[in-house]
Amino acid sequence: MTIFIFVGSLLGAMALGLPVAFALIVSGLALMAFMGMLDPQIVVQSMWDGANSFPLLAVPFFMLAGEFMNAGGMSRRIIAMAMAWVGHLRGGLGFVAVFAAILMASLSGSAVADTAALASILLPMMRQAGYDIHRSGGLIAAGGIIAPVIPPSIGMILYGVAGQVSITKLFLAGIVPGILMGVALLITWWWLARREILTTPPKVPLRERLRLTADAFWAMLLPVVIIGGLKTGVFTPTEAAVVAAVYAMFVGLVIYRELKIADLYGLMLSAAKTTAVVMFLVAAAGISAWLITASNIPAQLADLLAPVMDNRLLLMIALMVIVLIVGTALDFAPTILLMVPVLMPIIRQAGIDPVYFGVLFIMNNAIGLITPPVGTVLNVVCGVGRMSMSNLMKGVGPFLLAQTAVLFLLVLFPELVMAPLAWFTAR
Repeated sequence: MTIFIFVGSLLGAMALGLPVAFALIVSGLALMAFMGMLDPQIVVQSMWDGANSFPLLAVPFFMLAGEFMNAGGMSRRIIAMAMAWVGHLRGGLGFVAVFAAILMASLSGSAVADTAALASILLPMMRQAGYDIHRSGGLIAAGGIIAPVIPPSIGMILYGVAGQVSITKLFLAGIVPGILMGVALLITWWWLARREILTTPPKVPLRERLRLTADAFWAMLLPVVIIGGLKTGVFTPTEAAVVAAVYAMFVGLVIYRELKIADLYGLMLSAAKTTAVVMFLVAAAGISAWLITASNIPAQLADLLAPVMDNRLLLMIALMVIVLIVGTALDFAPTILLMVPVLMPIIRQAGIDPVYFGVLFIMNNAIGLITPPVGTVLNVVCGVGRMSMSNLMKGVGPFLLAQTAVLFLLVLFPELVMAPLAWFTAR
């Protein structure tokens, strides 16, 4: 009964138009009233405890790093370099979008920021070259959701904090799955674009390619610094976020000189506003997390999943389907903060590695960013490209299926996640 009270009040509050954070508070209050333990002090204390976490300090700094990267010209140089190497191929702008998405994912970890940058630069070029604009928008949206999977990932930070899982291991485990998502997009785009008649830019001379690659060197060095520092233990994920922000600011101010001192206040303010939204969600979810434990909802869900608890493969498939459905209705961060406290006890009870599950869980939530009715990334592409949601949904369909196929491939073959992680951590 407690499951229905919690879910019903949450969906009811959202149906009335309340923001997700306030809906989480309402559902928590409803569950407290049902359990006969309504106490304002518990609400305040749970919200404080939910947000009072040192690893969460990484969120504002990675947000700030993303702002510095876009304003300082790092994202634009990544796209220019990819354009120089593969832009002349048939459907080359699509390949540029995917390669740039993978590289930019290793810089910011924000699907919305990466998608906005890619769409604003590439969509006008693709429209002018005669590409199907809705399919092109779908590809850019699908490329943008690689960002939460490849480190640094804000989603993995939230998952690690909520589930008490090593964020460093999550970062390292996400590299190969994120690349596989990109490969799936490349294959799907090649298949769709091979028969189209498209205008392609002239082949860039080798000297110019090398010049553009050298120009993007400082941008491409950042993920090497972050992953290298995490692997060698030089800094923690939280400290890595500070390093990323300082590095991006230094490159933008001193090396590329596209970032001005006068711009810093506005960029910091923008990052602070975005961080405030995320952190208020984290605080509101603290109430739900406490009550989920107090009301023993994980045990009730485990009872519902009892027929498949002894079969890890069937259990993983069932959980992925549940998360996929939830992800169509909730945004990225609320899904993580709401589902992890419920699912983590089940995962540990079934003997599934929480790092492995975390990577697939984040992938699943990222896919939810391009599924209606919420589809945050789809809304970004619609706004930038000035296209209708219905047409964009048709364009994103093949790429959505491709990335969902990668998700369930990793369910069937967990060694594709765990073997690279073992290699990263052993060396």
